[in-house]
Amino acid sequence: MIQDKYLNLKLSERGAIISIAAYLCLSVLKLFIGFTMESRALRADGFNNVTDIVASVAVLIGLRLSQRPADSDHPYGHWKSETIASLFTSFVMMAVGIQVLFDSGKSLIAGHEETPDILSAWIGLFCAVVMFAVYRYNKNLSMKTNSASVMAAAKDNLSDAWVSVGASVGIFGAQLHLPWLDSVIALLIGLLICKTAWDIFRESSYNLSDGFDDTLLDSFNRIVLSVKGVEGVRDIRGRTYGNNMVIDLVILVDPNMGLKEAHKISSQVEDVLMEKYDVFDVHVHVEPSEKS
Repeated sequence: MIQDKYLNLKLSERGAIISIAAYLCLSVLKLFIGFTMESRALRADGFNNVTDIVASVAVLIGLRLSQRPADSDHPYGHWKSETIASLFTSFVMMAVGIQVLFDSGKSLIAGHEETPDILSAWIGLFCAVVMFAVYRYNKNLSMKTNSASVMAAAKDNLSDAWVSVGASVGIFGAQLHLPWLDSVIALLIGLLICKTAWDIFRESSYNLSDGFDDTLLDSFNRIVLSVKGVEGVRDIRGRTYGNNMVIDLVILVDPNMGLKEAHKISSQVEDVLMEKYDVFDVHVHVEPSEKS
């Protein structure tokens, strides 16, 4: 099972590499066209893709660090490296988002009247099509490898495709003698960058602080109680290491039961959670139930 996890991490690197290549090409194109043809929306979209390059590189580094085996300093392995990389990415994205908001807001207040060239709108639509193709690839890859980070990257790819569509809409609007629409779209893109950064920060910090879904714990609690020989669950806790769930629990069994039988029940609890519900590791402590 552990070997399969490492193989999935290795395969997941493809998604990060493809995202980096796509974002690198598209950001250069968008920034060049955005600056030469006076489109603030396309420039904002280009800066958004620059942050996506940093995000994808961080994911790639995290995936590779996560593949390192456990050592004396990291007895539980390096699975959280991917989450730390995502946390770093959120800081970079927030900084860029705030800068885009500042520039677009200043442009709206100043009332600049430049009308972007129509070619920049078509460039935006072309980039949207490319990013949708990358989204489809990463989504299929995440389903194959069961990688949450690649699925998150796929969702980011999809949002970037819609951002490019929005930038194009703003540019088309400017052609209809609404030059302020380009700056408004840039402002909205800045807000989207900041929101994405906040979502990544919130999820990463939640996982790094050992947050865990109570609903999922309740579900596991019912599953454990269904195992024959388990008379109760005194405590159950969960945490994540990267994409891997680790469950710690205390089960209650018949106090007159022998050690071998109690061990057999604990092994069954481990098996049902690990094999049927893809829990990475289960630590079971057995205690006697209090019978009257």
